[in-house]
Amino acid sequence: MSQIIRRLGASPRDRGSAGGANCPDIFELSDGRFAIIGTDVTDSLDEDLPQDASRADYERIVVITRETLVRAKADIPDV
Repeated sequence: MSQIIRRLGASPRDRGSAGGANCPDIFELSDGRFAIIGTDVTDSLDEDLPQDASRADYERIVVITRETLVRAKADIPDV
């Protein structure tokens, strides 16, 4: 089972969340994958996926803020 190694980018509190919780977040996992906390928008975007994109029944489409991803950019490895 993979484990969270580190957060990528600024914490929700550093991005202006008053409570520092319930906000989008990105984490690097011990197996090299990434875990994303975001808003589940699968029902509203599933039909809009391009024809060459698909998702398994166990996969969800999630949205994070632009700021969350931009502030994580420097922490995302090149390889």
